[in-house]
Amino acid sequence: MAKARTIGVAMDYSPTSKAALRWAVDNLVVQGEDKLILIHVRSAKSDNDQKKKLWGENGSPSIPLEELKVTTVSKQYGLNPDAEVLDLLDTVSRTKGANVICKVYWGDPRERLCDAVEDLKLDSLVVGSRGLGALKRSVFSLKIWHVLLFSFFLSFFLSFFHHRA
Repeated sequence: MAKARTIGVAMDYSPTSKAALRWAVDNLVVQGEDKLILIHVRSAKSDNDQKKKLWGENGSPSIPLEELKVTTVSKQYGLNPDAEVLDLLDTVSRTKGANVICKVYWGDPRERLCDAVEDLKLDSLVVGSRGLGALKRSVFSLKIWHVLLFSFFLSFFLSFFHHRA
């Protein structure tokens, strides 16, 4: 029997984070005891200072899916989950038997996601595409492709001339 994995998904309810969640559910979560953790990072300037002071370093306690569905509970943490995400999480919980929980952190998203990987001992972390549109993603991938080709040909020619000398 395979070891149960812990999969984290960074969630801000944007279209790209929803696509990341769908991808994680389709490709990473397998039938069995996998744990799927939705990781929310609230701004350090968020309006709920008491919760931030109470759980600022380690984040909120784990919020089970059943509690996340309750509007009053999710509002306590400053979350506003939409029906599409809750439906997807409920489906993966029922069909694949995954344990779905939510965790809320406060601060800089980059730093807090790195902290979450360590704190939650994640096997995988899935994030969206940083809010880049299709045009910016294609231009960015073309730049990367150009750099990779240039570095490949440069190393090829340098090694070719080095061996000839």
